[in-house]
Amino acid sequence: MDLGRREVSTGIRAGTAPRLALVAVPAVFLALFFAYPVAAITARGLYDGGRWRPDRIAAVLTDPDIAGVVWFTLWQAAASTALTLLLALPGAYVMARLDFPGRRMLRAAVTVPFVLPTVVVGSAFLALLGRGGLLDQWWGVRLDTGVTAILLAHVFFNYAVVVRIVGGLWAQLDPRQEEAARVLGASRWAAWRTVTLPALVPSVAAAALMVFLFTFTSFGVVQILGGPRYATLEVEIYRQTAQLLDLPTAAVLTLLQFASVAALMAFHSRSLRRRRTALGLVDAARTARRPRGAGQRALLAGVLVQIAVLLLAPLAVLAERSLSGPDGYGLHHYRALGSADAAGGTFTVAPLEAVGNSLAYAATATAVALVVGVPAAVALTLRGPGGRAGRLLRGLDALLMLPLGTSAVTVGFGFLIALDAPPLDLRSSWILVPLAQALVGIPFVVRTLLPVLRAVDTRLREAAAVLGASPPRVWREVDLPLVRRALLVAAGFAFAVSLGEFGATVFIARADAPTLPVAVARLLGRAGEASYGQAMALSTILMLLCAATLLALEGVRTDRSGEL
Repeated sequence: MDLGRREVSTGIRAGTAPRLALVAVPAVFLALFFAYPVAAITARGLYDGGRWRPDRIAAVLTDPDIAGVVWFTLWQAAASTALTLLLALPGAYVMARLDFPGRRMLRAAVTVPFVLPTVVVGSAFLALLGRGGLLDQWWGVRLDTGVTAILLAHVFFNYAVVVRIVGGLWAQLDPRQEEAARVLGASRWAAWRTVTLPALVPSVAAAALMVFLFTFTSFGVVQILGGPRYATLEVEIYRQTAQLLDLPTAAVLTLLQFASVAALMAFHSRSLRRRRTALGLVDAARTARRPRGAGQRALLAGVLVQIAVLLLAPLAVLAERSLSGPDGYGLHHYRALGSADAAGGTFTVAPLEAVGNSLAYAATATAVALVVGVPAAVALTLRGPGGRAGRLLRGLDALLMLPLGTSAVTVGFGFLIALDAPPLDLRSSWILVPLAQALVGIPFVVRTLLPVLRAVDTRLREAAAVLGASPPRVWREVDLPLVRRALLVAAGFAFAVSLGEFGATVFIARADAPTLPVAVARLLGRAGEASYGQAMALSTILMLLCAATLLALEGVRTDRSGEL
């Protein structure tokens, strides 16, 4: 998630034809499996009796209940963003500027919550803060009756966004600039305020926008921790679609969320471009130093305690609850996952089969994300004539990010509505699930590959071309060896986020082939300690799968890989 690296290359020179050839696959894929389903479900709600019904938009937006949902969505996203920045910025400094044993492992551990499914995050905080949770048992305190648990879960989920984005840039700011201000007589605070802070402001703004985006569209966390009292736009879209079958209201809310996300992404894109052109950066390996003085040691200790309490404790409690049975600690809940009868009729197959289903779906989704995302990333690095082709690429860049902020519920239900007739009658096909998951994985593939592709020295490609190599061979002999690690990182991120996708999958996963997040949600929806314990066990399995994937990624991570 390193957003601040200055590119050493401005791209590959190319004409219109190569650009169009590269964008053909991603454009067709997004048109068929994103734009078409979303447009279909929206039209189903706003087109009636042979004519459009714009009056339904005004009716929905003036509904007091809907206004309350919009207001809650806005203020909880703003509060979550402010709280995340307050708690994560010290962590960003520690990861960027201080060198200490275990720093690399801690960096990976901090990022684990970001790739965890929202269902697992909700389950973890329910085990810590909810009825019968750790705080309830020890002190009789429950925090799941208000909005506190939602805000803390959002901080837990987005802490890594701030650490990666702000810390990634902070690590590459030349410390000699601040030291020069100190030599000229500025105090430590004045030097930081006048030199470092202005350089960090764009990255802090970019991180804030991303956190606001993720919390604005929050679904699983609010669904589990908010109960019937709290609902974001995403949760309300799910309720209107799946429970009330009110498609007009769901369509209007989808359009509202879509417009809000598009505006946020436009602001994010502009701030990103400004920061890239304004900063001169150095190698991050040169800026980290051992803690010096009591202040830095105290800050390091405070951040370590904060990470242990805020990020690691919920995951530890989740694992503890999965082992806690009626006769003490053991593997009772894990063994029960092997039988469909043990879940009280919740499943037609053993819940443990969801592990194999999720791995197969995620692997397929990763392959699709790479097939679509790699050509898109290459196309976005091409330089050539502007005009219509340039506008097309800018539009593709924005379109590639929109699935992250568009209602996954709308996409999932749109799959059922739109993909129900030849030649795209896929409602009964298993491929629907990995197609929906790939929509979430594609942005990670593109944003991971873009900085690396842009950093490849164009003179290498030009030399290969002069020697007679064709464009495919240039890519194979020059680019591929340089971006191989970034491809592995992109594939790993796509796999992890596909593994945990919930909002769309909950609509289209078949009863005999549930994914892990869907199985966890079903178990949490049933009363009884047995179902709760099995939900914790499945959540722990899912957490371990995501953590293993991320730790593997940290081993192949490149300094430039990751722009998101």
